[in-house]
Amino acid sequence: MRPTNALILACLALAALAPAPARADQPTFSETAAAEAAANATYGPRTTPGQTIPVPDDVSPQLQRLIAAPFGNVADAPKTGDEWKAAVAAANRTAMVNLDRLKRELGVTVEPTVVAGVKAYLVTPMTIPEKNRNRLVVALHGGGYVFYPGEAGTGEGVMMAGFGGFRVLAVDYRMPPDFPFPAALDDAVAVWKEVVKTTKPENVALIGSSAGGGLALATILRLKDEGLPLPGALAAGTPWSDLSSAGDSYAANAWLDNVLVAYGGMLEGMARLYAGGESFRNPYLSPIYGDFSKFPPTILTTGTRDLFLSNTVRAHRALKRAGAVADLEVYEGESHAQFLAGPSVPESREAFADIAAFFDAHLGR
Repeated sequence: MRPTNALILACLALAALAPAPARADQPTFSETAAAEAAANATYGPRTTPGQTIPVPDDVSPQLQRLIAAPFGNVADAPKTGDEWKAAVAAANRTAMVNLDRLKRELGVTVEPTVVAGVKAYLVTPMTIPEKNRNRLVVALHGGGYVFYPGEAGTGEGVMMAGFGGFRVLAVDYRMPPDFPFPAALDDAVAVWKEVVKTTKPENVALIGSSAGGGLALATILRLKDEGLPLPGALAAGTPWSDLSSAGDSYAANAWLDNVLVAYGGMLEGMARLYAGGESFRNPYLSPIYGDFSKFPPTILTTGTRDLFLSNTVRAHRALKRAGAVADLEVYEGESHAQFLAGPSVPESREAFADIAAFFDAHLGR
């Protein structure tokens, strides 16, 4: 019997994931150990040998394929506002194709709305459990504070609704190049003020990943500073808690994370575009420099290859030191925000199940 094309492709995919055989000219462990010990014989920065990192074999096949994928965008940042807008438009076209499929798979509806003058989307699951009838999740999308305006930014909200059975209000906050900092933060706070007029704050959770996670942390800081009520719970996925390149994983995971890849180029460009000349040490830009006392219970999610692993770990430690309830979920092999991959990846379903359970434990009813 002749093999089918699908079987051939599957075999080729598995072969691509298999570790390469050792070369005869490779140094032995003892030789490498001696060379590296000599290179690291004094106090200071560490040097590491050139190495190839294999795909872990103890994660799902679907996640293995994500981990093995080529690099994402490694281009330099656009130079002009028009170039930024062209890049955003191109990314949105791809995002909308994926979003339409995601909505169908999860049975979720997305309807545009306006809250306190801010564009937003109401995301509704097919079924809302009784315990969630009086609850709401406010979602702040990722995308480096630049990408995924409009419905294209509702993906995380769609997954929270579909996996968790929550109504979600996804905020389409303003972004550069037309609206740099603090426009996004102003919009998030304006929406929050309006939401709590009709919903008890202890029944509302705030969720965001990457830039959305950083914005969620900054929103809590701003709400505290203004003496406003806080959400009942917060989910900050791999939050961009420091716009600068401070943090161990910016070096340790550079060129290992296949999503963000490295700090230079596009990522640094987005940070500078959003900040608009403001110091990265401003806690509303880089929340890690803020006061984490009295934060709501927070769940943080990241992966071992995430360029923002340190951003996440530092935020978790700041929360713990301030006495907050803080859970840290770290996934083997995942690069930046790969827990948002969707329902076909078991680890993605697991991540949202953890977030939903955390919300259920800490939100009012």
